[in-house]
Formats: sequence, C-alpha cells, structure tokens
Amino acid sequence: MRPRRRGIGWAQRLEIAALSGPAILVFVGFVIFPVLMAAYYGFYRWKGFGVPTNFVGLDNYVTILQDSSFHDALWHNGQILMLSLVLQGPVAVLLALLLNRRMRGQSVIRVLIFVPYVISEVIVGTAWALILQTNGAANDVLRSLGLGGVVQDWLANPKLAIWSLMFILTWKYVGFAVILFLAGMQNIPDELSEAAAVDGASFWQTQRRITLPLLAPTIRIWAFLSIIGSLQLFDLVYIIWGQYVASTAGTSTMATYMVTEGRNAGNYGYGNAVAVVLFIISMVIALIYQRFVLRRDTEGALTEGR
Repeated sequence: MRPRRRGIGWAQRLEIAALSGPAILVFVGFVIFPVLMAAYYGFYRWKGFGVPTNFVGLDNYVTILQDSSFHDALWHNGQILMLSLVLQGPVAVLLALLLNRRMRGQSVIRVLIFVPYVISEVIVGTAWALILQTNGAANDVLRSLGLGGVVQDWLANPKLAIWSLMFILTWKYVGFAVILFLAGMQNIPDELSEAAAVDGASFWQTQRRITLPLLAPTIRIWAFLSIIGSLQLFDLVYIIWGQYVASTAGTSTMATYMVTEGRNAGNYGYGNAVAVVLFIISMVIALIYQRFVLRRDTEGALTEGR
C-alpha cells in the first residue's frame, strides 16, 4: 500500500511565496503586462501619446500579413536563423574541442574568443560599419594585397550583405557558444576518454564517439538560445544598415521592420501589432522546440516526489 502524501503546510507555502513572489512580480510586470498592453494597442491606430480612440480592430494585423516588406523581413530572419546554426555551431564545437586540450596560452585564447561577445552591440556595429564600407579598412587591405578585383560593397550589395551580417554575428557570438560548450565538457568524466585512449582510439574518434554525444544536451540548449536570438535580432542590423538601407540591402528583420513602420512612422499601434506577431512567432517556435527537441533532456531531470 502506497504511503499517503503529506500536504504542504502553511509555513512551506509562505516560504515558496516569499522566494518565488518577487521573481513572479518582475516577470508579470516586465513580460506579461507589456505583451498584454501591446496586444491592446495593436487594435488601434495610435500616435504614441494619449488614450487610443481610433479603433481599427484586426486591420493592423491584416496589413502585417499582407505587407511584402514584412514577408522579406521574416524571410531574412529565417535565413539568419538557419545560417547561425550551420555556421556558428560547427565552428564553436571545433574550437571548444581544441581548447579543451592542454596547450600553452589556453586561457589567453579563451579570453580572446570570448571578448567579442561582451563588447557592446553599438561598438561592434559602428566598428564593422566603418570597416566594411566602400572606402573602409577591409577594401584597403584587399587593395594593398593586390586583390583589387575582390573589392566589393559589402554592406549595400544585396547578394553580399546577408553574408557580411553572418560574418559579424559569427565573430561576435561564437565565443558564447565556445564557453558554453567548454562548460558542458567539464561534466564529462575524464575516465571515459582515458579508457578510449587505452583501447587505441584516436583523439578525433574519442570526440566523435564520446564527447559529442554527451555534449548533445548543451548543444541543444545553445541552439535554442541561438534560434530565439535570431528571431529577435535588431541592434546590429539597425546600427550597421540603418532604418532604410536594411530593407534594400536584404538584411531587414522583423524587429527592424517593427521600429521602422511603427515608431519611426509615428504609428505606434501598428508597431505594437508587429511586436505581438513577433512574440507569437517566437513563442510558437520555442514551444515546438521544447516539445520535440528539449523534452528528451527535461524528462530525465524531472522526478516525481514519493
């Protein structure tokens, strides 16, 4: 006969409320409430001040779904999402595997790889905008090396701009992935690699058969963070390409579209509607990823009280 479970006493309930209450209030005040207010303002044509009175219903949302500029921005977000996973993931895993070995200057190399991640997006965007402009340092270096034929307009050419953006994103964010993977590798017992070495496995065979499979949960968490970040990308695009050039260069995102068509156009109601659409898209993708990818990791971590 199974023992009866004890109910939670008032003291435990008060303790739970005291510990979780502040976090819940912050979450409601800075996440749930702004989303609800954005949904409310999205039903109005609102100038950003005063009480909204021009109710338009679902017109803002219909306009968003029919606007080709939003379709382009959504497509660019999809490209950034896929390319971030394809480019940053393998590079970060390779660097993490190499830096996980003992070598001279290991700590310095780790710091140098991680430094771009902690630099402000404003500084990164401004610096790369100057480097990659037509008369910037990148083209000057190419000319000095006798590669004048390779000189391009890296920021304005629609065929190159998305790749310039991906290079900048990889340079900035790969350090975070490397540190995350290195942290995950610290949880892998050294005995496994030592046993594989005794059995005659090479370094790369050990990484393929032992390290990577055990690192898979960390990789899935990084992929989730990368997906959400790609969907909400704004700052670097807006700083480097500006509010108008981004659309013509093929680097606009849903977030830059929201600011351009909302705040900059003086139509805050429409901007709030775009924010709601962006939130819904991000939430749906996050729930799908949680359901089909992260579930295998969380199921083993959750245990039922007995």
